[in-house]
Amino acid sequence: MIEISRLRKCFGQLEVLKDINLQVEQGGVVALLGPSGSGKSTLLRCINLLVTPDDGTIRVGEASFQFGKSVQQPKTKSLAAFRTRTGMVFQSFNLFPHMSVLGNVIEAPIHVKGLDRKTATDQAMAQLEKVGLADRASQMPDTLSGGQKQRVAIARALAMEPEVMLFDEVTSALDPELVGEVLQAMQKLAADGMTMVIVTHEITFARDVADRVVFMRDGYVVEEGPAREVIDTPRMDATKTFLSHFHKGASPR
Repeated sequence: MIEISRLRKCFGQLEVLKDINLQVEQGGVVALLGPSGSGKSTLLRCINLLVTPDDGTIRVGEASFQFGKSVQQPKTKSLAAFRTRTGMVFQSFNLFPHMSVLGNVIEAPIHVKGLDRKTATDQAMAQLEKVGLADRASQMPDTLSGGQKQRVAIARALAMEPEVMLFDEVTSALDPELVGEVLQAMQKLAADGMTMVIVTHEITFARDVADRVVFMRDGYVVEEGPAREVIDTPRMDATKTFLSHFHKGASPR
C-alpha cells in the first residue's frame, strides 16, 4: 500500500531524511520509533506530501510521485487528490471551534469530495460511532476533553475514506488519563484492517498493535522488523539505548 524508495529531505544545510526505504503492506501497521529530531515526523509528512522530498519516490496505492532536481513537481490539483488517500492526525486537534463535532467531520466530504449533506452526515455518524462519539455529534469542541477532541480528529480524517491513516504523536499533548481512549480507537482501526503508520512514544502500544517497528535516528532507518522482536530484543546499540529508557522499572507484557 505504501512504498518509499531512496527518500531524502533537507532543510537548508540540514539533511533530515537520508536514503529512506520503507514498505507498508495493505492492512499493515508500522510504528516509527526514535528520539526527537530523528526524522520520524518529517517522514510522515512526506508520505502525504505536506513536506516535499528532495529526492526519491513515494507510492500510496496506485498514486506515485518521483522527486529530484530534474523532476517536475506535482501540481496542486494532483497533490490535493493524493492527500485524500492519506488521512493524517496531528498532535494538535485542529478542530474548527465554531462548528459542532458533526460539522467538523462533514466539512471536507461536502466541500472537497462533493457529497450531499445527507450522505456526508450518514457517513460522519458512522465514523463517530467507530470512535465512540456518536452521542457527542451536536456538541461544540470546547465542551470536549482532549481525548475526545483527538477522537473527533480521527473521525474527521476517516470521513474522507482514506486508503491509509498517518498518526503523528497523537497522544503526546494529552493528559495521561486520556491517552488510553485514543489508543483504543486506533487499536480498533488496526483490527478493522486499516493501513497505518504511527509515530509514537507509546512503546507498549507499538509492541501490541504494530506489525512492524521502524527505529530511526539522525535521519536514518537504524533497525526494523517485527514489533515484538525489535522492542523485546533489539539488535542495534542505538535501539537498545533508546528502549532502555522505557524498559526501566517495567518489562513488556
